[in-house]
Amino acid sequence: MSVDLQLQDICFRYTGIGASDRMILDHITLNLGGAPGCTAIVGPSGSGKTTLIQHFTGLLRPSSGTVRVEGEDIWARGYDHTLLRRRIGLVFQFPEGQLFEESVARDVAFGPLNLGWSEERIDAAVEKALRQVRLDPVRFRDRSPFNLSEGEKRRVAIAGVLAMEPEMVVLDEPTAGLDPRGLRSVEELIEGLIDQGTAVVLITHNMDFVNDLARRVLLMISGRIAYDGPPAALFAEPTLLQAGSLEEPLFLRERAARGAHWPAHFRQAGSLRALLRIVRK
Repeated sequence: MSVDLQLQDICFRYTGIGASDRMILDHITLNLGGAPGCTAIVGPSGSGKTTLIQHFTGLLRPSSGTVRVEGEDIWARGYDHTLLRRRIGLVFQFPEGQLFEESVARDVAFGPLNLGWSEERIDAAVEKALRQVRLDPVRFRDRSPFNLSEGEKRRVAIAGVLAMEPEMVVLDEPTAGLDPRGLRSVEELIEGLIDQGTAVVLITHNMDFVNDLARRVLLMISGRIAYDGPPAALFAEPTLLQAGSLEEPLFLRERAARGAHWPAHFRQAGSLRALLRIVRK
C-alpha cells in the first residue's frame, strides 16, 4: 500500500506580488494513492497541473479546502512536512538544474543525509537509487554530475528523490527535452517503480506515455478536473482531446489510418461525466 492522499474542495489563487482574483485551482476534490500504479495528469499549459502537485507536499497552501494524508490534515499544527516530503517524492520539470554537489553520490545522498540516516543506510540507499535509474554505481558515483549527458543528469536528479524511499513519486514532465533513448529510459524507470509497489503520479503532454503507463488519467482545464477515468475512455472522446489540447496517441492515429473506430461503449463511458464538467465551467 502507498500513501493515501486526499484533496477536498481545494481552491488556490496567488496573493502578494502578482496577485490575481483568478482561481488557479477551482474546487478540486481528489483521492490519490492507497495502491500502486500510475496516474497521469494532463491538460493545456496553464491549467493548474504543476500548482496542483505542489499542494501534495505542502509547498503551496490552499486558499481554501483541506489536504489530508492518511486522514490527517497536513496543515494542522505540528504536522511534520519533512516526513511528508520523504513519503511523497516530488520531481520538478528539468530537475537536473538543481544538481549542486561535487559528485553523483553526494548529490543523491543529500536527502537521506538531511533525514539523519546512518552512513551505512545512506550508502545502501544511494546504490539502490542509482540502479533504479539505470546508472551503474561503480561507474557514476564519483563522477561530477556536471560532466554527464542531459539524460544522465536527469536520472541523477530523480535518484536523489528515490534515495529517500518515497511511497509515492510525482514527476512533472519527466520526458521534456529528451531524445527517444531518454524517453524509453524514463518509461522503464516508471515501470520499475510500479512493479515494486510505488504509486506514480505523472504530469505529461506525451499521450503515448499515458497510453503505455497510466491506469487513470486526470484532465485539467482552467483549474478544474474535466475528466477522471481510464485512458481508453478519454482517447475515445475527440471533444475532450481537443478541449485539453491533447495530441492523439500513436495507436489512435494508426487505428484511424486503418479506418477502425472505437466501440460505442468506450465513447459513452468517456463523454457523459467529462463533458458535463466542462460545460459546467
